[in-house]
Amino acid sequence: MSNSSTGLATGPSATLPVGRGLLYLAFAGVAWGTAGGAAALVFGASDLGPLALSFWRCAGGLVLLLGARALRRRPATKAAEPRGRRLLRILGSGIGLMIFQSAYFAAVEATGLAVATVVTLGAGPVLIALGARVALGERIGWAGTAAVAGALAGLAVLWIGNGGGTVRPAGVVLALVSAAGYAAITLLTRWLGRDGGTADASATTAWAFGVAALCLLPFAGAEGLLPHTVEPLRVVFLLLYVAAVPTALAYALYFAGAAVVRAATVSVIMLLEPVSAAVIAVSVLGERITAATAAGTTLLLLAVIGLAAAETRQAARSRREPVAP
Repeated sequence: MSNSSTGLATGPSATLPVGRGLLYLAFAGVAWGTAGGAAALVFGASDLGPLALSFWRCAGGLVLLLGARALRRRPATKAAEPRGRRLLRILGSGIGLMIFQSAYFAAVEATGLAVATVVTLGAGPVLIALGARVALGERIGWAGTAAVAGALAGLAVLWIGNGGGTVRPAGVVLALVSAAGYAAITLLTRWLGRDGGTADASATTAWAFGVAALCLLPFAGAEGLLPHTVEPLRVVFLLLYVAAVPTALAYALYFAGAAVVRAATVSVIMLLEPVSAAVIAVSVLGERITAATAAGTTLLLLAVIGLAAAETRQAARSRREPVAP
């Protein structure tokens, strides 16, 4: 799932061309869309549960990200973030990541890849907008309010319009829990960054994965840490893929691209994630997209675009406003 999903801090990048940054973001969005598909294939080929799968994703991502950090050239030394603040960032991100990823995989298992991905990514920005208004005093504006209303309408269409159909209420609830976890991480990052402070993105992400894996370990152990399957090579390949491509590689590319592309543009590009997930759901997993699912999905995605547009206008107004002496 996306960093737009996790809200982990990003660091500046002065050398990457914007065009390449856009390509990095596009790859990350498509790669994140495949994570749920790989999870669905794991569930179909073994008895591995969502908590165990989330553990292996976080543990594998941690190992690969630490390996990449060890191999890369170290950047110029920056002012160290205060220890208490850094600890809060890592613990908060790690616990939020645990909730967000585990609930997402459980939603995929309960209601299918397409619906789980769309609800999680559609509800996340709405919860962030509402949380930022309540906790941080950020103004939503009329356009943001309309976008929130559209997203709620999309959720209602998915929930009510598929009564007894392809959308299962338990899966929608789990997707909303996942969205809440991702919103909490984003709001924490915004709160910590209000004074202009920054953090090493790759270090924060790696240790957040470590915290998430550690928190998940006892639950994953109770669920069944090792899969029982008649296709062990296939399951191991899928687990390695989830840890490597939509986790370590996609996060690294996202951080690089998001550092040189406007936030609102990033939000829109990340819509490639639910699109790629929907394509996999229909073409590979054989999921059926009903009229209500299509209508609810459209409303949710339009809401995310609306929130991105509102953010762009708000940022432009803030740049034009004179700074008080």
